[in-house]
Formats: sequence, structure tokens, C-alpha cells
Amino acid sequence: MQFFIVIAAYVFCYALTVFIVTPLQGMVLPDVTAFASLVFFPHGVRVLATWAFGWRAIPGLLVGAVICTLLLTPADYAELLRPAVLEAIFLGSVVAFGAFEVARLAGYDFYWRPANRLSWKGLIVIGAVASIANSVGSTLIYAGLIGVNQLDDVLLIYAAGDLIGLIACMLALMLGFRWARLVGTAKKQ
Repeated sequence: MQFFIVIAAYVFCYALTVFIVTPLQGMVLPDVTAFASLVFFPHGVRVLATWAFGWRAIPGLLVGAVICTLLLTPADYAELLRPAVLEAIFLGSVVAFGAFEVARLAGYDFYWRPANRLSWKGLIVIGAVASIANSVGSTLIYAGLIGVNQLDDVLLIYAAGDLIGLIACMLALMLGFRWARLVGTAKKQ
């Protein structure tokens, strides 16, 4: 079930990015919009799914990203960049797990467990580390396709977009938890 939850969340958030964020961003930053999104909601899914499911989130993230590439990316773009796209899909699917594991090895276990207290700050740090790894890795993957004059902008937008997407997803999750608690309390009365 978690596999399908991760896929559905990833596809939904990717669609929000493609159909809402990208057109708006294209009006302001047309040169970098093909490579990076200023608000990339799927990064929030990457971090939160990995927080909840650990390594088991990776297959759902991979499948979700492939589905999004096939269904929501222009065919000529997907065909032209197939090797780079596959590398970027793999990188994006594992960066959050890598960040969680680095933190765990350093003595900070931020994975969800019933005994662990939720650390929003820890998730933001994990998201930032994953974002930096993803932005540097993606910039390297697309290095031959991104003009040197665009490199700084693309790198910055990758990092900012991932982090803004994570924070937006965390806020949505927090509001969802709060709503669920209110509904649960109302049913008990």
C-alpha cells in the first residue's frame, strides 16, 4: 500500500508543479524553467515518504518519477534527454534516503517511529542536505545542456525549489494531521 501512496503523492505533486508552478515561473525565468522549478513539490514527497517508509520509499519514488516523465514531460524533451533524465530520476529518488542515512550514522535518527518525536527542524535539515545533493548532482547531470551563464541560476533554483517544495508539503501534512485530530476529537464527543 505504501508503494501506491508514494506514487500517487509524487504524481499529484509533480502535476501541481508542471501545471501551476512551471507556467508561472516560465513568465519570470524562462531560461531556467526547463531544468529547475522554483517550487518543486515532489521533493517534499521524497523527504516525507523516506521519513515515513525509509528505503522502502525508493521504489515508489522511482516509479512515480518515471510515470511523471512519461506522462507529464513533453515527448521531445524526454527523448532528447533520456540518459540524463534517467540519471536525474535515480538521483532524485535516493537523495533523501542518503541524507537520512548520513544523519543516522551521525547519531541523529529522524526516521518516523512510534517512539521518535517528530522533529520538523530535523526534516528541514534533511531536506536541505538532500536538496543540495540533488541540485549539485542534477546540475552535473545536465551540465552539457545548461549554458555556463545559466549554471548559477539553475543550481540556486534547484536548491531553493526543493526546499520550498518540502516546506509546502510539510505545512500541508501538518494541516492534515491537525484536521485529522479535530475530526477524531469531534467523533469522540
